[in-house]
Amino acid sequence: MGKPIRLDKLLASAGYGSRKDIKKMVREGGVTVNGAVVKDSSAHVSPEKDIVTVNEIQVFYKEFVYLVMNKPQGYISATSDPREQTVIDLVPEEYRHYELFPVGRLDKDTEGLLLLTNDGRLAHDLLAPKKHVPKTYFVRVEGDVREKQVKAFAQGVTLDDGYKTKPAVMKVLVSGPVSEVELTIVEGKFHQVKRMFNAVRMDVVFLKRVAMGGLSLDPLLKTGETRELKEEELILLKTIG
Repeated sequence: MGKPIRLDKLLASAGYGSRKDIKKMVREGGVTVNGAVVKDSSAHVSPEKDIVTVNEIQVFYKEFVYLVMNKPQGYISATSDPREQTVIDLVPEEYRHYELFPVGRLDKDTEGLLLLTNDGRLAHDLLAPKKHVPKTYFVRVEGDVREKQVKAFAQGVTLDDGYKTKPAVMKVLVSGPVSEVELTIVEGKFHQVKRMFNAVRMDVVFLKRVAMGGLSLDPLLKTGETRELKEEELILLKTIG
């Protein structure tokens, strides 16, 4: 059973404004707990047992929110930026008050699966290097990708700073002047996929993350759209994390 929390915290988490706004609203008698008007916003309530209403509408408390986004190009993976549009700008209004942040980063020109949450523990677990959480990308690259490059990636390639990557699994989908591959890595170095191809003298022209930790990008989720994780998806990530 969860611990009791302050009434103003519960109402703030549900999007009812700042603590100052909530204090005023409570004093005016618009909030009830189990049918009784409460005028002290610092009162403690049980989110699991107590029924809280605002103007006769029941309030449901969520401590953590987990969203999956099909990130488009042109947005940076940050919570705020004075010059650039961020992925938070794409989050639906009803989730804005949860103070979400992206789990890891996708480059500005990279598309695809991105998790957003306010659960710092899960984010830490998914990003911890020792966890080796797999991330799969669809990559379009200039150059004829063949078995030579597949073997090189399987052994690990040396990046421009001298770091040798962990083994990566590459599946060639189309080989030609512009090749298409599916690449799975278990690290998250800065610009890693692009730098891995640079290490074998090839340039990435399109990059899209299609899976992370066993969670695949929902084909029904259009570019720029966001939805909450399903229960089974969350369980999968928590098991891996």
